[in-house]
Amino acid sequence: MDKNKFALTPPMGWNSYDYYDTTVNEAQVRANADYMAANLKEFGWQYVVIDIEWFAHGAGSQRDTYQYIPFNELEMDEYGRLLPDPERFPSAAGGAGFRPLADYIHSLGLKFGIHIMRGIPRIAAHKHMPVKGSGTTANVVADPSSICGWNPDMYGVRNMPGGQAYYDSILELYAGWGVDFIKCDDICNTNIYPHNPYSARHEIEMLAKAIQRCGREIVLSLSPGPALIDKAWHYETYANMWRITDDFWDNWRLLKDMFRRCELWQNHVSEGCFPDCDMLPIGHLGKGFGHERTTNFTLAEERTMMTLWCLFGSPLMIGAELTKLDQETLSLLTNRRVLAMLTPECRPRQICLDDGKAVWKAANEKTGGKYVALFNLSEEEGEISVDTGLAGVGDGMELTELWTGEKAEISGGAVKCRLAPHACVVYGNL
Repeated sequence: MDKNKFALTPPMGWNSYDYYDTTVNEAQVRANADYMAANLKEFGWQYVVIDIEWFAHGAGSQRDTYQYIPFNELEMDEYGRLLPDPERFPSAAGGAGFRPLADYIHSLGLKFGIHIMRGIPRIAAHKHMPVKGSGTTANVVADPSSICGWNPDMYGVRNMPGGQAYYDSILELYAGWGVDFIKCDDICNTNIYPHNPYSARHEIEMLAKAIQRCGREIVLSLSPGPALIDKAWHYETYANMWRITDDFWDNWRLLKDMFRRCELWQNHVSEGCFPDCDMLPIGHLGKGFGHERTTNFTLAEERTMMTLWCLFGSPLMIGAELTKLDQETLSLLTNRRVLAMLTPECRPRQICLDDGKAVWKAANEKTGGKYVALFNLSEEEGEISVDTGLAGVGDGMELTELWTGEKAEISGGAVKCRLAPHACVVYGNL
């Protein structure tokens, strides 16, 4: 199997983390899947991803003190492979795992994904549990010197045949459930080790090899960021997505910084290989964190985010509770003109970036479509302009603003627009 063919365009879907944190349950996942099938699927949205701690008993019950309960009871089988907590995911009872839930999501014409942590459960190592398909045990393959700095569940896995056997065993399990997408955490940048932030390199390779062996096309997403630009070739060889930022939230400072990050990674977008700007923190967020709220982003900032993500070619993962989306937010996610930029055929390039503005251009290699986007990054209203030659559009060309549908004819040798703070326009020759 060619992993670059698993997702020819950036994956689009929903992830439970931004709203539910560690607490999402089966009914909530089904409700969001139902909403996606009814309202978003026709626009290309298809992945339903359960984020962290689906295997932990009582996850979120001590949220005032811990995001991840230290050395908590975890649901697992006799081979140390984590299973869904049956209290939150009742269809998983009796060893069914996520198969019934995946079957339901597939019945809607959607795809199913899960979050995993790098490595092997610490409790499996402490109990010397057998590793399926090998003559060894978890304590032998676990590396107690390799840990996650923010989650207490796992040890890293040693670079040895027994370690590969463990990854093979969990991918055998996930493929049997019908998993289509894996977000693996504490692996893209092992930032607890600043002297060796790519210490899990061998585990990325093991995970990729296990996916190849499992017989199912499973998209591999690596977190957290920031990804290491000098390792770009390695991410591209073994993964489909890799985070170029730490957790991204609804904060203008973080959004403004993404222009710098996207410029760094703009030449590394290709079929099956996508630098990942992280989730879209829009709509209703934060319930599992103890404070439900609507996004802090303004509509102008949301359009700026969507324009950059789509033009750059990032995967799109909605962080909101879908069943609470209002019409204005839904319109951000269903604008076909903007979403049409989200393809590796549309080669992006940032041609201007300073503290007050950014300008991007792109050309679709197959359709001949041309795009130019102007962003006001300042705190004041102002005019942003770029020379037509630099922008790759001809004088006299009629362009369409993708958010509003308004027509604009380029004249005077420049593309220009007066923009409110944090606002943008994006033009295409539709």
